[in-house]
Amino acid sequence: MEKHFFQKPNTYVGHVEIKVSSLEKSKNFYRDILGLQILEQTDTKVSFTTDGKSSILSIEQPDRVKPKPNHTAGLYHFAILLPNRTELGKVLKHFIEIDLRLGASDHLVSEALYLNDPDGNGIEIYSDRPSDLWEWKGEEVKMAVDPLNGDDLLQGIEEKAWEGLPAQTVMGHIHLHVADMSETQAFYAALGFNIVSKLGNQASFMSTGGYHHHLGLNTWNGPGVPPTPEDSVGLKSFTLIFPDIEKREEAVRKVRSLGYSIEEGLKDYKTEDPSGNKMILKVNP
Repeated sequence: MEKHFFQKPNTYVGHVEIKVSSLEKSKNFYRDILGLQILEQTDTKVSFTTDGKSSILSIEQPDRVKPKPNHTAGLYHFAILLPNRTELGKVLKHFIEIDLRLGASDHLVSEALYLNDPDGNGIEIYSDRPSDLWEWKGEEVKMAVDPLNGDDLLQGIEEKAWEGLPAQTVMGHIHLHVADMSETQAFYAALGFNIVSKLGNQASFMSTGGYHHHLGLNTWNGPGVPPTPEDSVGLKSFTLIFPDIEKREEAVRKVRSLGYSIEEGLKDYKTEDPSGNKMILKVNP
């Protein structure tokens, strides 16, 4: 993992908050299966960490929460980025040992494992290839959905014990179902993100600072889909970390100029994209 993609002067995803149907069941999954550590917990919410200091993921059980309906906007997956390929191999070995159902892909820029939490919330766990190996054509990076070479990934880690996710793990990106691609791209462009890859007109990948993507967008649930209902499981919000106050204020002005509302708090701003995906706009401490 190259840390500069997740620090100043870039804007990136720092935290994701998910709604779940059973706090206890999901807490056990994220701690015991995924390897996150509990940072804080209450009767309705648990925050998870990898470094013991800051949270990258929170889960919350709302009152009378319902299953997520099909064909809505919202979370496709959130993606946890490991510091190196060896750690991804250790995770794969752990998943195999517990007979966990999962998917896997080689994206050229990265190697990834895919799974769902108990409520069907999508999760990616991945490691990046060195950025000097990424192939760029102009302003677009070459990505693919090739089969993952699991045998190669497992080479040399037979004796390495899985002890959870390492401290250097971060929230790498978030991938969202959206209702309208062009409208959503314009919204995130106002926040400072650039398009770096596309899959036809149904998926788009955006980033800052030349990363392969901090944001994924797709219309695979169908164009014009409604937002995820407030009372269902799924994405509650995610946090975008801006490098400084000036960059955030510039983004806020641009988003408001497009006609979107932004709620201003004591320290943070809150807004939502054209598909109703909610986000918090913070400044890098």
